[in-house]
Amino acid sequence: MCEVTSKPILGGMYRFDRRRLETRLSTPPPKPRHGRPPDILRAANYSRLRRVFVTLFHTNRSDYPRLSGHSAGTDNETVPTVDFAGETKNWSHDQALFEAFCAAIVPRPLTWKYGSGKYGERQSEPGKQRDPIEMLDIKFIRENAELIKQSAVDKHITCDVDRLIEVDRRRRELQVELDGLRTIVKESGQRVGLLRNPKSPWYQKAIAEGKSETDIKAEADRVQAQLAEVKPKIKQLEEEEGPTLEAFEQLMLTIPQPSDPVVPVGKDDTENVELRKVGEPRSFDFEPKDHVTLGTDLGIIDIERGVKLSGSRNYILRGDGALLHQAVLRLAQDMMLRRGFIPMAVPVLVKEEVMYGTGYFPTGRDQAYLCERDEKSLVGTAEVPLTAYHSEEILKEADLPIKICATSPCFRREAGAAGKDTYGLYRIHLFDKVEQVVLCRNDVDESKRFHAEILQNAEDVVQALGLPYRVVNVCTGDLGMGQVQKFDIETWMPSRNSYSETHSASRFHEFQARRLKMRYRDGGKRIHFCHTLNNTVIASPRVLIPVLELYQNADGTVTVPESLRPYMDGRERIEKQ
Repeated sequence: MCEVTSKPILGGMYRFDRRRLETRLSTPPPKPRHGRPPDILRAANYSRLRRVFVTLFHTNRSDYPRLSGHSAGTDNETVPTVDFAGETKNWSHDQALFEAFCAAIVPRPLTWKYGSGKYGERQSEPGKQRDPIEMLDIKFIRENAELIKQSAVDKHITCDVDRLIEVDRRRRELQVELDGLRTIVKESGQRVGLLRNPKSPWYQKAIAEGKSETDIKAEADRVQAQLAEVKPKIKQLEEEEGPTLEAFEQLMLTIPQPSDPVVPVGKDDTENVELRKVGEPRSFDFEPKDHVTLGTDLGIIDIERGVKLSGSRNYILRGDGALLHQAVLRLAQDMMLRRGFIPMAVPVLVKEEVMYGTGYFPTGRDQAYLCERDEKSLVGTAEVPLTAYHSEEILKEADLPIKICATSPCFRREAGAAGKDTYGLYRIHLFDKVEQVVLCRNDVDESKRFHAEILQNAEDVVQALGLPYRVVNVCTGDLGMGQVQKFDIETWMPSRNSYSETHSASRFHEFQARRLKMRYRDGGKRIHFCHTLNNTVIASPRVLIPVLELYQNADGTVTVPESLRPYMDGRERIEKQ
């Protein structure tokens, strides 16, 4: 154990206490350009400890800070307290004593491990190595390797489970070996400090028991030699540990979450299973127009100038088109507020680790607009910042569930969609969306209940707009890597002559929470990962496709849905502008 009193030193300019020292030491040194990061006795950290050490040992005042270190000596006897204060100023040049000081003040060696940049630079906490990132419980993967392999096949995801298990085995071996060697270094460093300190009670007791100074020096030399043999081994293992940990994380990033048994197995969205239909598609007694023709004739949609400004898959909404767009968003947000969801205004430019944490990287990296210079990304949904809001936190069970929503712009490159859905407002690079997110306890039944709730929230919005739709249970081939189950709402769009996706409701169990280190403490003080869920409340202008096409009139005007009129100053009809 370690004890440090808080008393002013250097004329009161500083205070030396454990909290201050650990705060100073917990700041990692700059990432080196080459080679492995420095540890506690290298580079910046070496200098930090040296300054504290020299300050302490260059003072003779007895009321200055004293460090008490207790350790096991020969035959496991308790070693008396070592007094580092008082007449000790010449000892500051003794490397062995300095290492003993380091070992006593820091319970375990401070190390910092840096990521590859794919998940940002991640520093460990003082006194322990950084935990590897896990998307699923690695123990679960080891015990259910065949299930994971089948899940990857069903979701059409490429991963090497056997390789992951082998790398994990070596990772654990290295951890055990390094922990053992570091313990030896710590204990040996403390013992050398005692053996080379003629004023220590232990040294004086040994002399009183008949041991000669030569014998004590020989013992110190022997322990010092042991240290000299161990340290190169630690360095060698650490050099292997870095690449091993990185390989482990990269493989873990490819492992899919197994789907719920009720999810149908299928190759793609054509094999999703319809659960129910609500409403009937409208039959027209005139030749209906598609939304682009309608919008252009009414002067509310301008795709030509949108493409002129920003390229393909872009548009401009003007006049009543812009008002209609805002109206559906405001309706959706108001409905969520009445259901107890907390509204949020969130950033849409986020760090890359947030994209990894929510599962959009690495597999969805091609779909994101990247700001490489700043190592940030534009989000494709407010799900990303909403879900990550409580990342790296331990919540109280009483605070769950957390229900939040946000309206935000969404950016998608639509990579790989060349030639697909190029007409109109269906597949575009920029749109606005109201998103709902729920964080709940680690309970499958509770997660299912909230899944049904957020799906109903979205259905209520579509029903308020008076649009016919159907709900489908998404098959395995159309599920994302982290999704346990997903329900899509598909709204009838006359110009496409089909039900087309407008909403997706997903549950992830603890997949995202593990990546984000988002946990809660239950009544028994045990820590669990949260479950996360999300769903579209409304996305516009895609939803304007059925609104305009289903509410059009024979004279080319469009009737404003009754639920939207309060948001359009009571207007009942959109006419040519």
